[in-house]
Amino acid sequence: MNLPARAWLLPHTARVARAASRIFYRIRVAGEKPPATGPVLFVANHPNSLVDPVLVTAAADRPVRFLAKAPLFEERLVGPMVNAAGAIPVYRRQDDPALVERNASVFEQVHAALARGDAVGIFPEGLSHSEPSLARLRTGAARIALGAAERANVEALIVPIGIVLPQKDRFRSRAYVLVGHPVDWRDLAGQGEADSEAVRQLTDRIEDALRDLTINLERIDDGPLIACAEAVYAAELHLGRAPEERVRRMRQASERLRELREDQPERIEELLGRLRSFSAALDSLELSPRGLEAEARPRAAVGWTAWNLVFFLLGAPATLLGSVLFFIPYAATDWIGRRPGLSPDIRSARKLLGGGMLYILWCGLLSILATWWFGIPAGIAAAVSLPLLALLTLVVRERWRDARREVRQYFVLRRSGDVRDELLRRRGELARMLESLRREGSGIAPAGGAGPTDGNGGTG
Repeated sequence: MNLPARAWLLPHTARVARAASRIFYRIRVAGEKPPATGPVLFVANHPNSLVDPVLVTAAADRPVRFLAKAPLFEERLVGPMVNAAGAIPVYRRQDDPALVERNASVFEQVHAALARGDAVGIFPEGLSHSEPSLARLRTGAARIALGAAERANVEALIVPIGIVLPQKDRFRSRAYVLVGHPVDWRDLAGQGEADSEAVRQLTDRIEDALRDLTINLERIDDGPLIACAEAVYAAELHLGRAPEERVRRMRQASERLRELREDQPERIEELLGRLRSFSAALDSLELSPRGLEAEARPRAAVGWTAWNLVFFLLGAPATLLGSVLFFIPYAATDWIGRRPGLSPDIRSARKLLGGGMLYILWCGLLSILATWWFGIPAGIAAAVSLPLLALLTLVVRERWRDARREVRQYFVLRRSGDVRDELLRRRGELARMLESLRREGSGIAPAGGAGPTDGNGGTG
């Protein structure tokens, strides 16, 4: 790879992105395996500002040069980072109309990068946003691909990547990154970027590919209800929980919901009301639709308790030390994310980038102090062990929260058998309503399994 000036970080971005994304989110990458070599144009939706390039690079598992708006290169904190990562500036009219003419050289840089076999990333929506649906795509990605074929004689693979973030600004929330099939554009490759019809067709194909990998809602508050409907249906029919399957079911649910609002508004509002009530009941007990099936058996509880006691007894001293040593950067990162007036995507970007920088600087400071007080060997030991201690603290604290939730679930299910039976009955009713709508041709959930049960193990 021919490195541009100051792009010292570019060869290491895949490793950095994997580490950062796995620390900040509970990330699941699924779908097709991205090409490890050769010219690739990665196209992705843009829900989360500067975090999105990190997620795309983690999924691509190779260095990716991103197109980024020119003002980012002038920012005090972000500018050096995007330069170091080999990003290519794009000059937008809304930023400075006088600089738009520079985009001709931008396209030349991208064509040259693809001709060298590099991977380039672009977000065709143009802007990061928190809208519930994919925005209408701009034509830049199509023009880049067609221009590279025409001027550099390289037909890059166009690989779509869908980013699904149910709670994008929440630390350790779930994140799904889905890699799709390459977009087929061989029939358009000889048309050239000046052919407006070819540009439009290729843009539409890219948009279709991205819509197949994302959840596009009519209303932003539909998100939790769609997730609840999918979880109810999947739990009742014992469907798979792979990320691509869950996203596909939720995408289909959102499409059907839009249809039903037009065709049967009263019926769908009744269903949504039941979903809201059921979801609220589960939330109050910290349960999930699938968690209702867990059995509160004393023998299993004893084994679970013994294993966790060993885990926490071994990890507690290090976790206590880590909580004390890293209290300041942890509190500072939390403060960064809680500042008023920040949108969710800006909040998550500040947490990830600002918090990551704080932890690195804090580990460096502690290592310098260890060297000052105890000598060079102690400083080296601190530099190696402090990042590991921070990770161990994160793992144990997260496991502690999970264990607390599992203990609560055990006692709820053990002491409240009637409540569990009632919730299972309601789950079965909801699943049958979803299945009925599906069978009518306008369902909000896909087919699968042997059919919904009645909540007591039988089929409905």
